[in-house]
Amino acid sequence: MALEMRVLQADEWDVWYDQLELAFGGVADLPQERKLYRELTETERSLGVWDGETCVGSAGAFSFRLSVPGGALVPAAGVTMVGVSPTHRRRGVLSSLMRRQLDDIRSGGEPLAVLTASDPAIYGRFGYGTATYALALDIDTTRVALSVPPGTDEVRLRLADPEQALAACERVYAALVPRRPGMPARQPGWERLALLDPPGGRDGRSPLQCVLAEREDGEVVGYARYRVKPDWEPSGSEGKVDVVDLDALDPVAGAALWRYLFGIDLTWTVRAHRRPVDDPVLHLVSDVRRSKPSTRDSLYVRLVDLPAALEARAYGAPLDLVLEVEDAFCPWNEGRWRLVADGKGGAACTRTEEAADLRLSARELGSAYLGGITLTSLAAAGRVHELRPGAVTEASRSFAGDVAPWLPHGF
Repeated sequence: MALEMRVLQADEWDVWYDQLELAFGGVADLPQERKLYRELTETERSLGVWDGETCVGSAGAFSFRLSVPGGALVPAAGVTMVGVSPTHRRRGVLSSLMRRQLDDIRSGGEPLAVLTASDPAIYGRFGYGTATYALALDIDTTRVALSVPPGTDEVRLRLADPEQALAACERVYAALVPRRPGMPARQPGWERLALLDPPGGRDGRSPLQCVLAEREDGEVVGYARYRVKPDWEPSGSEGKVDVVDLDALDPVAGAALWRYLFGIDLTWTVRAHRRPVDDPVLHLVSDVRRSKPSTRDSLYVRLVDLPAALEARAYGAPLDLVLEVEDAFCPWNEGRWRLVADGKGGAACTRTEEAADLRLSARELGSAYLGGITLTSLAAAGRVHELRPGAVTEASRSFAGDVAPWLPHGF
């Protein structure tokens, strides 16, 4: 029987999601997680591949607005829920899903597609490049101290119910989005993700807790949400603090929140995952080595409408060069493009017949797009080819950002 690809109908969601869970090993989500993702699913942007009455493949997209260098929020398709049944692998199902999805994204006018990859080897062939990394810390607070900036003692900290404090936390988050590329502006419903706290998923940890950082007038300027995992050894307590998220509008608020987490009674370890790789806490700790920093790939970026994407972001230095772009999967992006930027926020990208200064693929453009991966490093790996002496350095300086791009949560 021929396979059929079609847009998901609301009454097919459970079967479609069951297939996705099977593709990821067959472990069912907790009911609260499943309920939230059902509410967040945009069925009109979700595709299923069917073999008769059996769903054998899936792919979806969320309608995001992603911060880019310069602070603009650019429409981006958050590619998600991609899976193929073990019985139907190596039959072109994934490629057909990616083909249909990128065509739909283009026709919908979104310049970017982004995703997080369960298997990083998969998505490069579809033009997605690694654009951000995430930092993980496992800090031994018995041996690592904090050196906080002047003014930290003036920050007021207050424990709050995570639900009741949600609006204040979201205001802080929204204020930070334009400051750092890679952050999605939270669409309605996405604020619930941070509050997911099913008892069955706590693994011995406490319910979600929240501490607010406030100015004297009561304005919330930062927050941390965390869980505590009590543990005991014959020698005494060995509790751990698992940081879910921590956001602050100024250095003293951030330092006050970290100091609070370091000082929770009966705990000796603070663990934080999915932090920006340039997190200020790296400069507050007395011993970064005993903080055990590690990084892993996070957000992957794909330029769907190349000129629109390149014109949407700002550049750190004036630039005038011709890019020769290879993009077999989205051939409308292929060819030579002249990119002119004034270094003050304006940019223009147009087709040209002029000689190229750099040759690269859409994958490398995706990696460099948010400013965290340098074109210099990609050129050193042989992924970007310099056709005019000095062009790599010029382009790399212009594309690079002042802060590391960061994806604060998954999707």
